[in-house]
Amino acid sequence: MTEALPPKPDSARVRRETGIIRESPGYRAFRVVNAVALVLVCVVTLYPFINLVAKAFSSEGYIAAGEVNLIPRGFNIDTFRVVMNDGTFWTNYGNTFLYTIVGTVIAMAITTTYAYALSKPYLKGRTFFVGIAVFTMFFGGGLIPNYILIANYLGWRNSIWAVVVPGALSVFNLLVMKSFFENFPEELEEAAAIDGLTTYGIFFRIVLPLSKAVLATMTLFYAVGIWNSWFNAFLFLDDKTLFPVTVYLRNLIAAATGVQEAIGGESAQVASNIQAVTMLLTVLPIICLYPFIQRYFVSGVMLGSVKG
Repeated sequence: MTEALPPKPDSARVRRETGIIRESPGYRAFRVVNAVALVLVCVVTLYPFINLVAKAFSSEGYIAAGEVNLIPRGFNIDTFRVVMNDGTFWTNYGNTFLYTIVGTVIAMAITTTYAYALSKPYLKGRTFFVGIAVFTMFFGGGLIPNYILIANYLGWRNSIWAVVVPGALSVFNLLVMKSFFENFPEELEEAAAIDGLTTYGIFFRIVLPLSKAVLATMTLFYAVGIWNSWFNAFLFLDDKTLFPVTVYLRNLIAAATGVQEAIGGESAQVASNIQAVTMLLTVLPIICLYPFIQRYFVSGVMLGSVKG
């Protein structure tokens, strides 16, 4: 009789227990290339922002000479003082927060309910409603018809609704959220229905609490879009006390553009770095908000990439 051969060792188990994993030369080369590429992307991404901050705190002479790179030259905060001492600036800043909060709530309410309904294959007219949404991605009424509709027929001129309602639904966000709801486990909804929950109860008590990743991602997208938007406010608002901060800063840049270097003094300083200061003040709240929802955002952008 021949002796039985010893069992082949489980290499995967040995690696897990010992913690020793041999990397192939190709994988090591990939890690090096990947690390270098990520560092370059970070440098390319951060350099313009750091340069923006440096110009915001630099004096007019160094900016005009093109000597400001990554470090402020001739530290100066005259432009910040001019902007932040203006009471209209803080009024418009408060308007921006109001428009962003109200607009995001409206947009998320429309997007979540619309996407949840479209995710159900038994919805009557589902193809028709999807087609209506996709149609708006390629065709629009145009500027003049939109202006007549919003300003004249709806009477929303000098109203918050002219700012927050026209862009309340992003079809791209709708399709992403629809895809997420389509992959939602049907067993959870069926179990909730057996326990006596209605459709609204299932949506609010089961689906939404388990969809934090996509909700945080879409909230960030909508909030950033509304925060940075200015055209609708510029078009439909005449009262300066109703302007968002983006329109205020746009007007400030337009006014400072006509200032010539020969004027000198504070006006020249304001004109030299007004763009850097205004962009920095505009983007600062979003930068402060992002760390609080980063973990949800990272999960949300990976929606649909992995199924399990």
